[in-house]
Amino acid sequence: MEVDRYAVFGHPVAHSLSPRIHALFATQTGEGLSYEAIEAPRDDFAGTARAFFAAGGRGANVTVPFKGEAMELADDCDALAARAGAANTLRLEADGRLTAFNTDGIGLRRDLECNLRCPLAACTVVLLGAGGAAAGVIEPLLTAGVARLVIGNRSPDRAAALASRFADLGAVTAMPVSELPPADVLINATAASLDGAVPELASGLVHARTFAYDMVYAARPTPFLTRCRELGAARAADGLGMLVEQAAEAFFIWRGVRPETAPVLAQLRPQADSAEPS
Repeated sequence: MEVDRYAVFGHPVAHSLSPRIHALFATQTGEGLSYEAIEAPRDDFAGTARAFFAAGGRGANVTVPFKGEAMELADDCDALAARAGAANTLRLEADGRLTAFNTDGIGLRRDLECNLRCPLAACTVVLLGAGGAAAGVIEPLLTAGVARLVIGNRSPDRAAALASRFADLGAVTAMPVSELPPADVLINATAASLDGAVPELASGLVHARTFAYDMVYAARPTPFLTRCRELGAARAADGLGMLVEQAAEAFFIWRGVRPETAPVLAQLRPQADSAEPS
């Protein structure tokens, strides 16, 4: 029996847990589909993706470094992707057009609030990074009712430009990394953990009530999480839950069925053996 084809595109992507996650979702929901990892050349994401859809692909996830190019490839996009300027999910419509979505922020918020029991309302959230990963999560964080969202980045101008893009949604500002305020929730959206590095952490940024969250996941605590613990953070978590939650939202976009994430998370945690961005 022919099944619908889906895939994740990235570079590199062979280590991705996404095929395993969607296989578990398919088994759980009884949906007939296949899902594979496709490594696109850095200079030809668009051609690789078009070939996949031309050969019968129904939808795709997109990870680094192609989230911006996924937006350019699509014919239409949802509001979250439009605001972020980046997409991590593509869906082929009945008329052959591609629609882009961004489920990263939804995944992060659900992981924090539902899985990790970390209420965001009235919190001071500090977001490290001003690239596509950061842009994709700002709107859901602001709509969660945070008291203040502060963006810190090595390029202050880039952080300021990102903050201004979301200023109409709530209290979002940019500050130099060295001047960031004490954080109730500190989120690392930089690529530092992928390189085994720790982003600059201002004095006083991490304190005894800080929840440190790294959007990268791994079997062992990332250097960022280790450093936050050393500085006295109350709690620390990686991005595996975010990966599963954003995948569940993508599955719903494609199939109209929302899988349960808790049993999938329970099965995956022992297998998260290499650093990967969400």
